[in-house]
Amino acid sequence: MNNNYYCIIMAGGMGRRFWPYSRKALPKQFLDFFGTGQTLLQQTYDRYKHIVPASNIFVSTHIDYKEMVMQMLPEVSEERLIIEDERRNTAPAIAYASHVIHKINPNATIVVAPSDHMIIKLDEFKEAITKGLDFASKSDKLVTIGVKPNRPETGYGYIQADDEREGDFYKVKTFIEKPALEFAEMFVQSGEFYWNSGIFIWHVNTILNAFHTMMADVCPRVECDHPDFSACPNISIDYSIMEKADNVYVQLCDFGWADLGTWSSLYDACPKDKNQNVILHSNTLLDNCKENIILMPEGKLAVLQDLEGYLIVERDNALLVCKKDDQDAIRKFVNDVEMKFEEKFS
Repeated sequence: MNNNYYCIIMAGGMGRRFWPYSRKALPKQFLDFFGTGQTLLQQTYDRYKHIVPASNIFVSTHIDYKEMVMQMLPEVSEERLIIEDERRNTAPAIAYASHVIHKINPNATIVVAPSDHMIIKLDEFKEAITKGLDFASKSDKLVTIGVKPNRPETGYGYIQADDEREGDFYKVKTFIEKPALEFAEMFVQSGEFYWNSGIFIWHVNTILNAFHTMMADVCPRVECDHPDFSACPNISIDYSIMEKADNVYVQLCDFGWADLGTWSSLYDACPKDKNQNVILHSNTLLDNCKENIILMPEGKLAVLQDLEGYLIVERDNALLVCKKDDQDAIRKFVNDVEMKFEEKFS
């Protein structure tokens, strides 16, 4: 393995879109969605320790989850935790983590990895990330991993690739946020657009130069031993850097990727029974039910009749039954629960 290769795993989110299975005290990255015996965070760590030295893997998380990360990943020393005392989205955390890594190794090349991805083709994944690290280590390019779409997905962002290229790396023409269905269909048909995986690769000097150019006011607040996240803007790396920079390239990949960001994306990624139901390690009796997601606590049974396209999820003190593809309704339910009951069910 190349000792100049590093990884930052992003594991600080609250996973609100997976309520009520994902809760503020135990969000999705710390859950075993598939009954494999490993949480999403542990799966992510295991994938990357075969690509970069394990001692070069850092984990960025909120202070509320520090102990949880240390319990789940005892191999990661406390010195390799990037702790946010205030949630300010991904840009400030990545800026601080990059500063920390630069102090350790100014020749570092970094892959930034969300902790809620599902990867099916592990060999192809390892090959693709290693190729991206090699490319970024020898250039001043900011690399994003693009995945060839196999359906008009409205839950993912898209990247339009330009004709200008360096080998398998294409200059990015534009980023498109989660589109309406009609536009997603056009994007897939055109062949020019790829899903934005949210996996980024760059040399540490390249990303620090980008921060100094585009977020200069933030740099003094995070390029220190005790970062002041409360003084940083609440902004993602996508909006702050990637969509503004002129040296962004997309690496086109196909390694069986899914971003487990919503119940719909989880449904698409999971195996289904003969009636297209996704049953996640739950006891069920189903009568004339199809295209549902069912997730029940251990030891409980769900008996369901005549349901189509529903989400049936119970965890601890909350049960949610609603149309699985209505993300706006799910978001509204979560907001309403927090407003009416405060922290009791969130």
